[in-house]
Amino acid sequence: MKLLIKQRVFSWADTYDVYDENENPKYYVEAKLLSIGHQLHVYDRNRNEIGVIKEKIMTFLPQFDIEIGGRYVGNIQQKFTLFYPKYEIDYNGWRVDGDFLGWNYDVLEGCSHVMHIQKEPWHWGDTYVINYENPAHELTGLLLIIAIDAANCSRNK
Repeated sequence: MKLLIKQRVFSWADTYDVYDENENPKYYVEAKLLSIGHQLHVYDRNRNEIGVIKEKIMTFLPQFDIEIGGRYVGNIQQKFTLFYPKYEIDYNGWRVDGDFLGWNYDVLEGCSHVMHIQKEPWHWGDTYVINYENPAHELTGLLLIIAIDAANCSRNK
């Protein structure tokens, strides 16, 4: 299965449209303008809020809490590295391994492959493709890559 995540380029805040593998709208992600740090709200296609990604302020490196249905489910924190982004996550028992450019990520649970996240170059705005096998990982994978993208944006400021 696959999700396509496209960042809207000409918007006041971080906004993403998320499509299924048949390019049907599936989710919508929007940052709140009045919040300090990143606070991204994830909505289903009927605009019901299903998740929130909140940046912790007053931290040395970007760190985000992830909530689903108003319940805290995990945390992602960028680690200090000289060359490529690396993350420490407390989320679903997963770990994330990324490549040198920070464009491709593999999500693993123990020794099992959960999903592959790939950044698509040559697009206006950030565009990611998530490939996953288990439908139960769809929403949690979406929240994870939105948090990683927000951490990369915070790091580059």
